[in-house]
Amino acid sequence: METLVVDASVIVKWYVMEEHREQAIKLRDDYIEGKLTLNAPSLMPYEVLNAIKQAKKDISFETLETVAESLTLYGIRLHELLGELASLTVKIAVENEVNVYDAAYIALAKLSDTMLYTCDEKLKESLKNSYQRYVAHIKDYGHE
Repeated sequence: METLVVDASVIVKWYVMEEHREQAIKLRDDYIEGKLTLNAPSLMPYEVLNAIKQAKKDISFETLETVAESLTLYGIRLHELLGELASLTVKIAVENEVNVYDAAYIALAKLSDTMLYTCDEKLKESLKNSYQRYVAHIKDYGHE
């Protein structure tokens, strides 16, 4: 079974109609069907909830609470910022001048020797070559 790292920008598309939603749903469905294992830094649920709250200004407490519960039910493996993950996250953030949130996803992908799927068009371009190979845009999911 393939293991992937998925960032908040992809998971938000499971809930919000945005560009590249079809590919994000395909990844989600592959995960639900047991074709994939998904991993993310432990900050992912907070980022997802915040992004949905920002995208849907009129979202109700009940709806956002349901999203929070569903994120838990998906069972994505969350990794705490400890040890080697913490060290590599900081290194990537400093060396590539990217935010620590993004660096945590990239570090997890590198340590897992797998791909990070993101909707951030500029993230891969902002990285030094040694890290670019761990990052793919969700639009390319299923087309490799």
